[in-house]
Amino acid sequence: MMQETQVLTPTDAGIATAAALLQAGALVAIPTETVYGLGADARNGTAVAQIYAAKGRPSFNPLIIHLASAEDARRYVQWSDTAEVLASAFWPGPLTLVLPLAQGHGLSSLVTAGLDTVAIRIPAHPAAQRVLARFGGPVAAPSANPSGRISPTTAAHVLAGLGGKIAAVLDDGPCSVGVESTIVGLAGPAPVLLRAGGLPQEAIEAALGAPLSADDGTAISAPGQLASHYAPQAMVRLNATAAQAGELLLGFGAMECDLNLSATADLVEAAANLFDHLHKLDATGQPIAVASIPDYGLGRAINDRLRRAAAPR
Repeated sequence: MMQETQVLTPTDAGIATAAALLQAGALVAIPTETVYGLGADARNGTAVAQIYAAKGRPSFNPLIIHLASAEDARRYVQWSDTAEVLASAFWPGPLTLVLPLAQGHGLSSLVTAGLDTVAIRIPAHPAAQRVLARFGGPVAAPSANPSGRISPTTAAHVLAGLGGKIAAVLDDGPCSVGVESTIVGLAGPAPVLLRAGGLPQEAIEAALGAPLSADDGTAISAPGQLASHYAPQAMVRLNATAAQAGELLLGFGAMECDLNLSATADLVEAAANLFDHLHKLDATGQPIAVASIPDYGLGRAINDRLRRAAAPR
């Protein structure tokens, strides 16, 4: 059912409206430091089902719940010493932890896609923090875009993909990190990197004093693990040194190109620009060639998104 999508601003009134809509079971897109998330009350199965419907998201793909503090997070999961180390070092921030569910957690089974674990994050974005504190509960919030398409880093991106399908979007400008959170699985004997993201793997390993294990890829246990994901409508070609006939080139570093992720080869700047630049190039309807990106630090997250964007659909 189509509806008018309100555009809210991060004033006290806008924050109160966003929280009230969530409490009423409506969908509200909220800014985080990573990307805009499509929020719903994670305890309300009907509200969570609307996320899947609005996005066209497969029901086997679990969601991340967002909370205002680590203290709140402990109510929903079986906490561990490793979780404490990582939460103390990186929360609030672009890190998601996957932990076993606590008994009596009260979350909708649609959030976890029937798994016995849940992905959980404490965002650092001031507007997200204010909404979560005002709402007072867990908010399920995948990226606020049609499933499998380019993630949104501005309110305009959200409206282009989901306008008329959600109650509101809280517009607080572009996201500062620009790629989704790093996901670490803590449900097994050793921490596992489930998705590269806005927190570099090297920083997590330094905090742990040990390397992260690699995901074996046998099952979907966290968001962002589908082979084809974050994809433009147009075809994407990776590791390009120049555009071929009919293509537009997304560059990195000093080079001739149509748009540049970072002319100075700054991976932080490149991550922040990634989805916005893909949106702009995709709007032309032309195939997209992408320059090679170094595969370390935030480059790992950028390359992960680009590989999934270029995967067969």
